[in-house]
Amino acid sequence: MDVLATDDPRVVLERAGAWLAGDPIRNNVLLTLLNARVALPLPGRYWVVGAEPAGVVFQSPTTFFCLVSAMPGECIEAAVGAIAGADVALPGVNGEAGTAAMFAGAWTETTKSSARPLQGQRIYEVREVVEPRGVPGRFRPATIDDEGLLVEWTGAFLADIGDVGDASAIVAHRLPLGHFWLWDDGAAVSVAALSKPTSGVVRVQHVYTPETLRGRGYASACVAALSTRALQHSRCILYTDLANATSNSVYRSIGYRAVAEVLRYRFD
Repeated sequence: MDVLATDDPRVVLERAGAWLAGDPIRNNVLLTLLNARVALPLPGRYWVVGAEPAGVVFQSPTTFFCLVSAMPGECIEAAVGAIAGADVALPGVNGEAGTAAMFAGAWTETTKSSARPLQGQRIYEVREVVEPRGVPGRFRPATIDDEGLLVEWTGAFLADIGDVGDASAIVAHRLPLGHFWLWDDGAAVSVAALSKPTSGVVRVQHVYTPETLRGRGYASACVAALSTRALQHSRCILYTDLANATSNSVYRSIGYRAVAEVLRYRFD
């Protein structure tokens, strides 16, 4: 099976962008990252599987886990063969649960290595928001006056999820774009952000409430209000960690419904 290897994300979008956009929810992260790499280049490796696209593998930066689209078993075997055959060292894989599991299995057989699951996530979509009742405060956009607080909270959020991203850089880039929104109860008490729309879909991200303010419904109210706003123009999704029973329950209570599961494996 044909596997195209490239270091140019534009080639991937030209060849497989329309195919990825055919499932804009499951492929939202892939499409977002590919467009981001076109706008702001970073080193990357990309593979398009099939002459008529049937799968995409994304790795950027080149030290990160690869991200895979859903694809049939024969495409997974072809992708693994091409990547391993080029002596590319993958630290792990992340993607739709069935594909990620099969990719991990094929990788261990091909490279005589081992794999272990690290995290399970669930993709949720909301079509009708259920607004929480009785939560004091109001929903408002974040402003430049909130920048210091946003950096602090973004750093805490990244630490909670084990991400090594640069909180200051994230806020500096996204605050002027209007991505951050706050729930304010006399002062800011919770934050959530929206991704840039991609193929008619946005993601709710960076949901964070300081530990001392949790359990009061602030995050639920903030996410519900932000989701209502997003639905005026786009479909709206979010990812949750399946190990976090609280967040999964909160999002279901405001109208989010499961779409798919995602798994992450580390290769040793």
